[in-house]
Amino acid sequence: MQLHSLRTTTLDPAERGQAIASNFGPLIKRNAADYLVHFSRMQIPSSTVRTIAENTHGALREWDENLAVELEAQAAALGIELWQLSALNARTEVLAAAPPSKEGECSTAVFIPEQGAPASFQTWDWHPHLASDGLLHELACHEGRRVKLFTEFGISGKIGVNSDGLGVHFNILAHEADKAGAGVPVHSIARSILERAGSIAEAIDLTAGVAVSASTVLTVMQGGAHPEAASIEFSPTGRRIVNRTKSGWALHTNHFLDHGLFAGDTMPADSTTAERYSYLAERTAGSQPASAKEIAGILSSRTGETPVLCMRPEPGKPAIEQWETLLSIGIDTENFELNYLAGNPDASARNGLLTF
Repeated sequence: MQLHSLRTTTLDPAERGQAIASNFGPLIKRNAADYLVHFSRMQIPSSTVRTIAENTHGALREWDENLAVELEAQAAALGIELWQLSALNARTEVLAAAPPSKEGECSTAVFIPEQGAPASFQTWDWHPHLASDGLLHELACHEGRRVKLFTEFGISGKIGVNSDGLGVHFNILAHEADKAGAGVPVHSIARSILERAGSIAEAIDLTAGVAVSASTVLTVMQGGAHPEAASIEFSPTGRRIVNRTKSGWALHTNHFLDHGLFAGDTMPADSTTAERYSYLAERTAGSQPASAKEIAGILSSRTGETPVLCMRPEPGKPAIEQWETLLSIGIDTENFELNYLAGNPDASARNGLLTF
């Protein structure tokens, strides 16, 4: 995956959308087209895709008008129909209309020390044919707050940090209540938290009443005088807070940790989510890392060991069944930085991480 960077300073969401389109129009249009083909291969009717796209954009407009305006400006500047870009931004909600994939995506580990700054690391595992390029975006918000994030082109947000010292990690989940509905896109929720919340408490309050139609967990962390972590699990049946800690590890893969929500979990039994979670728990036990690179070293594969966190494409399988660990990324809340590598934890431990 090739990573591109952009810094925008405008506070006007329409101007920001136009700037994104101006800088990366061909990549956004290609991504939108690739996802429409992917949805078709997942046997999601085009009429269903459009209905979900329009409904979720309407829900976004009611919940965070600025993010809706940004997408509308992008679509207008690109000369594409709004629903096509909205379908991309709501790709998790559209995919909820298909049976859950046997594989999940992403493994997250956040460490909160008794003293000092938090450290975090996560993998981003996805279909390589949908992610040949990615975006690192620094943007300005109202009240003087700034945000740095990683995302896919045409999608509002995903993983990031803000200048108040709040970070957000992102993992997909699956629940029997997921449906082709009209919830706020979960990627937009991640972006909105980064723009509108300065602490975990504010992130929890901000998302208290948000309605979703697809399940996801956002693991939030804060630095400063009161370091803390918590995972906010979203499903159409409700939202739960797990992993809340002021000392120790907050781990998450692709199954619900809340017992009530887990009762409706539909991640297939042959998914690696449980194996990856056990691996995280075993490897991190007793360790106290100070950086994302140190966590990568803890989680990397040992000599002769079958990699657990490093997903690789399997030759011969169709594209929709191909998975790869495309990105390793950590959040530095103290220095307002993202530490990343377009590669897996083994590569991150060997080569180190870049800084944005």
